[in-house]
Amino acid sequence: MTEDHTRKVAELLKDERIGMFTTTAPDGTMISRPMALQEVEFDGDLWFFAARSSRKVTHITANPQVNVVVGSGSSWVSLTGRAAVVTDDAKKKELWNAGVAAWFPDGPDDDEIVLIEVDGDSAEYWDTPGGRVSTLLSFAKAKVTGEPFSGGENEKVDLP
Repeated sequence: MTEDHTRKVAELLKDERIGMFTTTAPDGTMISRPMALQEVEFDGDLWFFAARSSRKVTHITANPQVNVVVGSGSSWVSLTGRAAVVTDDAKKKELWNAGVAAWFPDGPDDDEIVLIEVDGDSAEYWDTPGGRVSTLLSFAKAKVTGEPFSGGENEKVDLP
């Protein structure tokens, strides 16, 4: 069953391009910021580009536990894992694209650019098949029947 759920997480992530990436500051404050996902084939890991001197890299170095949330109007994924700062030039070139170049115009050979790899420990997803129309119909049905709104699928998945 876990393999099916992992595939479901991968399916929900495949078209997503931006995630809210959350780190913990040294004072314990949680900080989220939007970041572009760099790899579309989800295998339990997520990849991001970052500036070596950024706060997020400082946070990860001190406390690698992170959370990434992605979603649309009908599905959401919250992935928890451990982040690592990666300085692999070959991987930077493999993942490089025009979107990254807009943020880092000096190219993938710039030493200020690093990768962040998030090794997912677990994910939780919420999916409403049929999208917003289905959600509205389910709300209406709950109101008419007096039964609680089910909200679609919700699963917690331990990742490999």
